[in-house]
Amino acid sequence: MMTLSERATQALRDLLASRPTAPGAGLRLAVRRGGCAGWQYEMKIAAPEEGDEIRDFEGGRLIIAADSTEKLAGCVVEYSDALSDAGFRIVNPQAVRSCGCGTSFESAGDPPAENPEEGDCTTR
Repeated sequence: MMTLSERATQALRDLLASRPTAPGAGLRLAVRRGGCAGWQYEMKIAAPEEGDEIRDFEGGRLIIAADSTEKLAGCVVEYSDALSDAGFRIVNPQAVRSCGCGTSFESAGDPPAENPEEGDCTTR
């Protein structure tokens, strides 16, 4: 089960209130092959798709892509408003290695990525 920190919940609530969104939209998270460490996080404000897991947090909605629930189990979504690197971050207890920018990871038991995108830390 994924959770949102209090700070992330407030930031998501503010973000959703500040822009027009589709009915039922929230922060949709997915994991795809790619990035520097083999898997890369995808985050966007979107409506849920069929089979997605939906979690509501005090006015903020977290949507986990159906094909990503296993890789995101136990994760916590944090939020930082620091001058550099502000935004939502995923704290993943399954990650055994992470990219320097925090958008890519390798989890225990995964075979290493065949062609990791060396230095590709530009996806956020």
